[in-house]
Amino acid sequence: MSAPPPYPGNEKGMPPPNPAYPQQAPGPAQYSQPGYAPQYGGYPQQGPGHPQQGYPAQYGQQATTVVVAQPAYTVVQHFRESPVRIKCQFCQADIVTSTYYETGTLTWVACFVIAIVGCWIGCCLIPFCMDACKDVVHQCPNCNQQVGRYNRM
Repeated sequence: MSAPPPYPGNEKGMPPPNPAYPQQAPGPAQYSQPGYAPQYGGYPQQGPGHPQQGYPAQYGQQATTVVVAQPAYTVVQHFRESPVRIKCQFCQADIVTSTYYETGTLTWVACFVIAIVGCWIGCCLIPFCMDACKDVVHQCPNCNQQVGRYNRM
């Protein structure tokens, strides 16, 4: 099978240029050499160590290095009912907290509300038996220090 015929008016087999775009005259590519500024619009090239035309010479000045420090970010850990993975601030170990429940404000408020409603004989003690009414204390399993607390109220 033979190759397709070339496009009309183009001897290299390339499609004709789009007439909507401005045409560029073919000429040698002007590449800059290392250490020299690129040549634009007919300005003469200047070697390294020479100031650019139109700018005053700045000799004897040292380059200033600007160091921008990134702000440190703090991750706020929200303690809830389940154990969390943290770095202990006391022993610096990467741990999963152990949790236990303590009587908190919600337990006492629920007890008084039940007693006021009229169940003061024994039903008002039910919140002391329910973990859902108590506060959750998180501690480090390595050093047994309290690292967080979830107060329900």
